Amino acid sequence: MQTVFKNIKGDRLIWAIVALLAILSFLPVYSAASDLAYDKYDGNTFIAFVKHFMHLFLGFAIMYGVHKIPYRYFKGLSLVMIPIVLVLLVITMLQGTVMGGASASRWIKIPIVGVSFQTSTFAFVVLMVYVARYMSKIKDKEITFKSSILPLWGPVFLILALVLPSNFSTAAIIFLMVLILVFLGGYPIRYLGVIIGTGIVALVFFVMFAKLTTGPLHVKVTTWENRIKNYSNNEDTKADYQIEKAKIAIASGGIKGVGPGKSIQKNFLPQSSSDFIFAIIIEEYGLLGGFFIMILYLWFLFRIVIVAQKSDTIFGKLLVLAVGLPIVFQALINMAVAVELFPVTGQTLPLISSGGTSIWMTCLAVGIILSVSAKREEIKEKESVEENPLEILSETI
Repeated sequence: MQTVFKNIKGDRLIWAIVALLAILSFLPVYSAASDLAYDKYDGNTFIAFVKHFMHLFLGFAIMYGVHKIPYRYFKGLSLVMIPIVLVLLVITMLQGTVMGGASASRWIKIPIVGVSFQTSTFAFVVLMVYVARYMSKIKDKEITFKSSILPLWGPVFLILALVLPSNFSTAAIIFLMVLILVFLGGYPIRYLGVIIGTGIVALVFFVMFAKLTTGPLHVKVTTWENRIKNYSNNEDTKADYQIEKAKIAIASGGIKGVGPGKSIQKNFLPQSSSDFIFAIIIEEYGLLGGFFIMILYLWFLFRIVIVAQKSDTIFGKLLVLAVGLPIVFQALINMAVAVELFPVTGQTLPLISSGGTSIWMTCLAVGIILSVSAKREEIKEKESVEENPLEILSETI
């Protein structure tokens, strides 16, 4: 065990926050998975618990392996991975998966291991690294809109076009996170206005096209419209069933909660172990438990800002923000949906919700952040050796 801790590099507090979130996820997932267990595992909730453990175990293995890679290598890897990601998204779309009459082509099945993988989540991480690379590359150059269209916005809009038909919320978050990143990277605001306008026009044309069809796209767009209308009009419809049950769970929790495993609404709330896990946490652990989880994510945000600030390169700074901010943003979106501040989006709570792809991609992103902070530690160690060579030599002897 001591050898493992010696090999762990990077920001120790980020390691602690991520480990704590993972540990705290077990009881809520085990409790909330009862409904899922009756559908898939003949009522055996322990199988859901073991599955969640295996997802986290593999996730931490990914995080450990990635944090050992010098972060400068991610520049080249993002260039290589963009075409691969585009191919995977095309394959996923061509599968034509339909659920409830709507397009649901989000997952691709890996034949050898029989595991389903959500390609849009992987594409999100790769794209953010790619954008960080591009912005660091042009940092000290004069930026023109014409020169940035193909190398920067070409991959962004291609990925958005492939993700949007099956997952509007993920496409919207990707677009927003890219805009924030390029703004932080110094991209001219006047050009951003053009990009935002182009994105809105493209979305309008997509919705108009979908409404003219009679297939899965039409059903999907109608679902988006209904969710927004129901949210804005505060109407009680069947589509609001999840939100109503989530609010009942939150109201039942009070300040201290009903206790671990004693949730009632987990038996009625769809997606209680994934999209609405936060409502179950508040029901079982109260507002105190909910605030504690929120504080952990805000603490994580604070640490990634510090890691970005201390990075020795522009690419390192942008890379940390590129993969770190979406984790916190997704967590806040998930919590906001549970308390009806946002319409239902289908976004999970990072490192806490059940689901392999979400956990693995979050751990991949955290591993990249730790790789950047590990480089800073390496530089400090070298500086320390240069300042006190005799002291280091005496300790070695």
